Amino acid sequence: MKNIATKWTTGILLAGTLLFSNSCKNNFNEINTDPSVVTDPDPKFLFTYSLNSLQSNGSEWIWENLEQLLRFTQHIATDPYELSTNINSRYGTFYNNVLPNLIEIRRQIDMKPDKERYAKMRAATYVAGITYALRVTDLNGSIPYKEAGLGRNEGSYKPVYDSQQSLYDTWLSELNQAITDLTAGTADQVSYGNADIFYQSDWTKWAKLANSMKLRIAVRYEGQDKTKTQQIFKEVMENATGPIVLDEDQFAYIDPNNNPIGNDIDYRSARFATKSIITFLKNTNDPRMQMYFSPNDLTPANLDTLKKYNVALPAFISPTDPQIRFQGGPADWTTEPAIAAFYKNTLPAGGNNLVLMSTINKVFFAPRRNGGTGTFHDYLVTSAETCFYIAEMIAKGYGTGVATNGTAADWYKKGVASSLRTMNAIAVAAQSGSGFNQATIDAQIAAYLDQAAVKLNGTNDLERIYIQEYLNFMRLPTEAFTFVRRTGYPKNGSAYYPRDKFNEPIPRRYWLDEPPLGTNNENWLKSQTEQGFSPGDRSVQVLSTQRLWFDKNSPAPGEGK
Repeated sequence: MKNIATKWTTGILLAGTLLFSNSCKNNFNEINTDPSVVTDPDPKFLFTYSLNSLQSNGSEWIWENLEQLLRFTQHIATDPYELSTNINSRYGTFYNNVLPNLIEIRRQIDMKPDKERYAKMRAATYVAGITYALRVTDLNGSIPYKEAGLGRNEGSYKPVYDSQQSLYDTWLSELNQAITDLTAGTADQVSYGNADIFYQSDWTKWAKLANSMKLRIAVRYEGQDKTKTQQIFKEVMENATGPIVLDEDQFAYIDPNNNPIGNDIDYRSARFATKSIITFLKNTNDPRMQMYFSPNDLTPANLDTLKKYNVALPAFISPTDPQIRFQGGPADWTTEPAIAAFYKNTLPAGGNNLVLMSTINKVFFAPRRNGGTGTFHDYLVTSAETCFYIAEMIAKGYGTGVATNGTAADWYKKGVASSLRTMNAIAVAAQSGSGFNQATIDAQIAAYLDQAAVKLNGTNDLERIYIQEYLNFMRLPTEAFTFVRRTGYPKNGSAYYPRDKFNEPIPRRYWLDEPPLGTNNENWLKSQTEQGFSPGDRSVQVLSTQRLWFDKNSPAPGEGK
C-alpha cells in the first residue's frame, strides 16, 4: 500500500497513478525502468485503499462539519468563524485517494482474458466512487469525472468539468449497469473477499447501496425535473433487489482504530445545542437528545445550591423543567445575545461556576478523546435515510402507480425506528451513553413512535417526515446541508419545529480554486462561468447567492413549503 501515490496536474489528480510514495513523477515512460514502482498492484489492495478514504477525515470533520455545515443547518451552535481555506479537503481526497485506484482496477480487469469473472468486482468500483463523488459535487457543482482518469494511459491532463446534471445522468447510468452486473446470476465470480472492508464482497448489499445512491440523486433532481425524480423512484422501488432498508445492510465504516476527530472536537470553539433542536427533542421525549448532547450542571444538588445562595436562574430556563439539564441557545448568537452569553459564561453560586448550556456529546463524536476507549462507528448510508426518502416521495405523490410496498406512514415508522437503533449503536460503540435501557429498546421505540407529536396525523405529514430525516442527519453533515438547502426545512415560524432566527448569510456552495497557471485553467474558467459563479470569489456574500444546479429552484433558508 505504501507504493500507491499520485500524479497531480491542474490542481487535482487526473490519472490512476500508481507510483512510489515519496516522489511524484512527471514522465510516465520512466515507470517501466524504475524497479521501485509497482506496475501491477493487486486490485484488492487498491479497493481497500479507496474504501478506506470514503469516510469523512479529521480535516473534514473539524473545518467543515463541526465548524460550518452543522451550524448552517442549525443542528449545533458554535463560534461564527470565517470560511477557512482548510475546507473542501474532500475534493483532493476524491482525486487522490478514491477515484484513481478504482479506475486502475477497471483497467486491470478489462485486460484480463477472463474479465467476465470479475464483472461484480468491476461494478462495485462504480458504486463506491459515486458514493463519494456525490459528496464532492454537493458542495462544488461541476467537477471533472468522465475525463478525470485519462492521464495515465492517454496522456490527457486537461479534463472538462462535467456539469452537475451531466454528472447525475452519468452516475445513474453507471449505477443501473452496476445493479445489473451485481445481481446477475453469473457463475465463477472472483471477489475482493475481506479486502472489501464494508460488505466483504456481498454483492447484493452493493446493489442495495447502488439503489440508495439512486434515491439520493432522485431527491436532488426534484428541484429541476420532478418527472425524472419519479422515474428514478419507480425504478428503485420496482427493482427486485431494492435499496438499503434493513439495518444489517447499512454502509458502515467500522474500524476499531478509527479516530478522525480525537481531541480536536473543540478546535477553535465548543459546539453547543441550539434552542430549536433541544426544544423539539424535549417535547418528543427523544432518546437521541442524550446521545447527541451532554447535560449541563443543573443537578438537583446544584439547584439546591442556587436556592441556598438565592441565585436566580436566567429567564430562559424554567426551574420546573423536568429536563432542565438540557438547554440550547440561539443558532445565530447575535439574535439573542443575553442567552448566547451563557455559551461561554457560567453562573456563579456558592463558589461553584455552573455550566448552563448543553454542548454536543463529545464522546459520541470523538470516543478516543482524552484517552477514551470507545470506537467511532461511521454510518455513511443508513437504512433510515432510505426509508425517509421513500416516505417523502410517497407523501409528495410520487408513489402513484408505483409498487411502494407500504404507505408513507409505514416507511416513516421504519425510518424513525432504524434511526433510533443506529444512533444507539453508535453511542454504545463510543461508550457515550445511549439514552435507552438496552433491555427494553424495542418497547421504548414503539412508545416514541406512538406519541401524538411524532406519528403522522394527516395534517403536516411531510414536515414530520422532513424533521425526522433532519434529525437522522446529525452524523451525516453533508447530507444535512443538502437536505436543508433542497427543502428549506426546518421552517421559519413553524408550529411543529420552528427554525431559529439566523441573520448571517449562509453559503449555498463552496468554491473551487483555479488550477495552477498553464494547466487546466480554460476548462476551470468555462465551468465557473457556465454555472454563473464569480471565479475565485470566496466571500460568503457571493457563495450565499450563487447556487449549484440542483439548488437553483430550492427555497430560501427556512422557507420550505
